[in-house]
Amino acid sequence: MHKQSDVRLLFATRIARLFAYGFLSVVLLLYLAELGLDENRIGLLLTLTLIGDTIISLAITTTADRIGRKGMLIFGAVLVVFAGALFASTSNFLLLLIAATVGVISPSGNEVGPFLSIEQAALSQLISAERRTQIFAWYNLSGSFATALGALAGGVLAQSLQGAGISSLGSYRVIVVAYAAMGAVLSFMFAWLSPAAEAPAAPKDLASTPPHARHRGRRIYDILGLPRSGPVVLKLSALFSLDAFAGAFILQSIVAYWFHIRYGVQPAALGGIFFGGNILAGISALSASWLARRIGLINTMVFTHVPSNILLILVPLMPNLSLAIAMLLLRFSISQMDVPTRQSYTMAVVDPGERSAAGGVTSVARSAGSSLAPVFAGKLLSASMLNAPFFLAGGLKIVYDVLLYRSFRASQATEER
Repeated sequence: MHKQSDVRLLFATRIARLFAYGFLSVVLLLYLAELGLDENRIGLLLTLTLIGDTIISLAITTTADRIGRKGMLIFGAVLVVFAGALFASTSNFLLLLIAATVGVISPSGNEVGPFLSIEQAALSQLISAERRTQIFAWYNLSGSFATALGALAGGVLAQSLQGAGISSLGSYRVIVVAYAAMGAVLSFMFAWLSPAAEAPAAPKDLASTPPHARHRGRRIYDILGLPRSGPVVLKLSALFSLDAFAGAFILQSIVAYWFHIRYGVQPAALGGIFFGGNILAGISALSASWLARRIGLINTMVFTHVPSNILLILVPLMPNLSLAIAMLLLRFSISQMDVPTRQSYTMAVVDPGERSAAGGVTSVARSAGSSLAPVFAGKLLSASMLNAPFFLAGGLKIVYDVLLYRSFRASQATEER
């Protein structure tokens, strides 16, 4: 009974969190620009946001299985409140840097912080291996729908407030305050998790072996909470880092800014574009489990990711707004099929007692990879090279697909053998 309740609760926290991320992402760069920050400072701020997420996530996820998953999730929610409150209350660049580095802010509308890794580790424990990819697909679908609704709501609210006579800055600040309030709601939701969501105890033979008595080359795995799964996790992490570096050139907030500068698209219309895009992305994630059962997890990851990135490269090459939106929506329609399969594959090839740490390390690798790109994207935007982020993102992602296929095409998840 507790397991079913915990699964439902983890879906609910996913929905609440992704709604908040989508809600903020559409206006985040517009808000920072209204505060007086130029593109270079905005790019630096986004980079430090992702670097801070990397450090915080690594610290939380690599200890969550040992200290307690529920407590670490609540702590992460508190960091959402901290970031939102400080962003809303100051225009001081130094304080904004502190909030971006220490707190949890999502510039892309996608997952940041420690939540995803810990939640999926708990879900993998609460459900059977055969259902894992399907449950992860529904989990991603619910998140995509929530992000879509959040983006739509954020754009419409900002424009409605401006229509009622509130300044652009004031309308954006209302959204930032609401983001902080959503973090408080999230912390209360996590408090209802039962002990069934916690990690199983480590094997006695490993737990009783003092760290200094183990092979020196394995100590890094012990520190990361991966004494048995370290090698495969680090290999996956290196590849995921490249994918995330590429993806950070086209964060949702950057793409929204591109449409605003290139075509003058207003916040409400931007919200509508990303509402439709995230709905399509969620549906694509759901279809991933059907495809993975037929061709395998790795094949699904690669064979759907390559065409989605070709479509991404085509977006800025379109001659008008309608075709640019069409290419973006087509890309969204297949862009997320690799996500539940990637997550399921990671959970499948690691030890059950190390899933939070494995998810955390791979997630942190993605954050580390993505942390460098926004500062370069900011420089490209400031140099009026508006299309370059799309080309760099699409090309690098295709390189990632080739490397992933070469490295793991022969390695199947347990349930696929």
